[in-house]
Amino acid sequence: MVTRFEKRWAVAMQQGDDNIVVLFQGGRLPSWGQLSVEDQNRFSQTHVDLMLAVAQKHQMTRLEGFRLIGPQDVWQRFWLIEFPSLAGAENWIQAEMAPPYGRYGYYQYYLSRKLEPERFSAWVTDPAPPVVPLSDDPHTIPELKVDTGSVVVLMFARYRAGAESLTPQERGDEQHVALMTSLARQYGLMRLEAFQLITPQEEWHRAWVIELPTLEAAEAWIAGEETPPHGAHARRTYQLARRWAPEYCASWAPTA
Repeated sequence: MVTRFEKRWAVAMQQGDDNIVVLFQGGRLPSWGQLSVEDQNRFSQTHVDLMLAVAQKHQMTRLEGFRLIGPQDVWQRFWLIEFPSLAGAENWIQAEMAPPYGRYGYYQYYLSRKLEPERFSAWVTDPAPPVVPLSDDPHTIPELKVDTGSVVVLMFARYRAGAESLTPQERGDEQHVALMTSLARQYGLMRLEAFQLITPQEEWHRAWVIELPTLEAAEAWIAGEETPPHGAHARRTYQLARRWAPEYCASWAPTA
């Protein structure tokens, strides 16, 4: 029997597109810091050259990175990597873990699709300015740093057991949407994107990228997500982050 959730999930997927988005929780292992600067630079350049070749071969449409404000042990960055096919995602993952660079990394990959992009983009009240890709050859690695012009809330969520059996009224869905859209207007929501995992995890099956102008706005958004009754029916974890070298990352897929 097809459940109400499965029907809703199928409809949501149809409202997105066929692209595959790799959600990547990554970082460098402590062993990286034990290498000489010369080896670090050499391994990094070999890695960038390989990944750019994969990006070009499989027509990567997006590379976007975020650096956690508070690293979680060896998890330091979160990435969105988008391809028009599963083959591109598979080849990217294989190449990223290839030695020598791959021996010094932490890798957690999840395959996903964009969830109702038109619906959630309509919540945005103060869109972030378009990122202008660097004009330099991306094979040349510039100095990389965070963009301090915004705060990004990374949210990983799923309903608690039994919540899918409740009616939208019992869960407080309408109240939740009204509250969050009100916060979007009040604080100037810059971006809202949702991703549905192809293979749901026990702790989460959706990831959200929520960009806001200030830490105060990020705190208010998180408080809104937790507000009952809706907040009591979902399990959520949050990480605060900054956009990582956005102009350089955009230069990897300049025609996207």
